[in-house]
Amino acid sequence: MSLTLLLITITSGFSLIAFRYREAIWNKWMLRPHRVLRQHTYYELLTSGFVHGSNWHLLTNMVVLLFFGVTVEQTIGAGHFLGLYATGLIVSALPSMIRYGHQPTYATLGASGAVEAVLFTFIFFFPSDKLILFIFPIGIPAWVFGVGFLIYSWISAIRKGGLINHEAHLAGALWGWIYPLVFIPRSWDHLWTLSERFF
Repeated sequence: MSLTLLLITITSGFSLIAFRYREAIWNKWMLRPHRVLRQHTYYELLTSGFVHGSNWHLLTNMVVLLFFGVTVEQTIGAGHFLGLYATGLIVSALPSMIRYGHQPTYATLGASGAVEAVLFTFIFFFPSDKLILFIFPIGIPAWVFGVGFLIYSWISAIRKGGLINHEAHLAGALWGWIYPLVFIPRSWDHLWTLSERFF
């Protein structure tokens, strides 16, 4: 079994258990920045990525991870894929820690930040591949989607409000481009090749 499928299986399993026993597991595993900073429950930076708020929330994240995770895992290797995913969970949680650390009632959960990191690593390596969106069933270059998503997430994060953690999406997406450049040396050759192709 690939690491991508293993992560999907584990995340789905824990999330479904949380649906059944939600109060106990959700309260313990979700990310509450106020609690983390005062009770030092740093494990929440990771465990919050293995529980979700609804079946739709879980399904959306796992479908995106399935579509792009297998290719990214094959491209960068299982070790780097695990590193990307784990650090993606942590990095995507940091904006919430900074922004809501003083709010006792704020909580967030879900694998979206890590999934965005995987998606944007895919975009980094395959920027010209066409992506087809449910709401826009025409293939668009991956890099166009990436830029549009970053702009949308940035504007949404500034506006605040709603149940979607746009800060986590934005941080995870940016980490998907940063991680290869920092930890995978051949990524610089790839970036140079891309610059010659586009410019």
